[in-house]
Amino acid sequence: MKYFLTLSFFFFSFFSFSQISILKKVSEKAEKLMNVETSISSEEVSDALIEALIRGSEFSVNSASAVGGFTNNSIIRIPFPEDAIKIKTSLNKIGFSSAISDFENSINTAAEIASEQALIVLLDAIKKMSINDALSILNGADNAATIYLKNQTSKFLYTEFKQIITDAMQEVQIAKKWNPLISKYNSIPFTEKINPDLEDYITKKTIDGLFVLIAKEEKNIRENPTARVSLLLKKVFK
Repeated sequence: MKYFLTLSFFFFSFFSFSQISILKKVSEKAEKLMNVETSISSEEVSDALIEALIRGSEFSVNSASAVGGFTNNSIIRIPFPEDAIKIKTSLNKIGFSSAISDFENSINTAAEIASEQALIVLLDAIKKMSINDALSILNGADNAATIYLKNQTSKFLYTEFKQIITDAMQEVQIAKKWNPLISKYNSIPFTEKINPDLEDYITKKTIDGLFVLIAKEEKNIRENPTARVSLLLKKVFK
């Protein structure tokens, strides 16, 4: 009986010691992970996200404002207005395909011209933005910061950017290409009269395209160490 009690005590002690050792190792590992997390302040995370958005904006504007930046990029190329697709369908059937193609190219050229001035607007929007829950954005999807920027600043960007689009539309003479199309369509018997707001459409599509490119660069910074060109980006995006 005494031998059994001694053996049981030894087994229990060994088991308890093993469990304690395991728990200690787990605790030490958790503490190390916590130290890594806390070594980066919330301010640093916020500053890094802002820097990533600034660099993304620079990349976006440089890409979009290049010749063919919208026109030759299938990802952001602006299509014929969706709410006026009946115009394109009907006029293609009666030999207006060349005029339609010319119009589509012109709205993309307008977006490219307008994008030359977009960086100032984007940077102003970023400066006005305060990042809440930065750590959540950092650990979110590979376009989380871009989505946050768009949600926080879309109204401001639209207001600031619409006049730039209007000026670009005048520069490429979009009205001259559009009016014959809409006039011809509206003259077809039994068709529903359509007159979409082109300024609104092109403004929104240009902004959408710019954000697609910002998201692309954000993903690059998150996934590609060589894209982290500052000490702050290297520290935060690991």
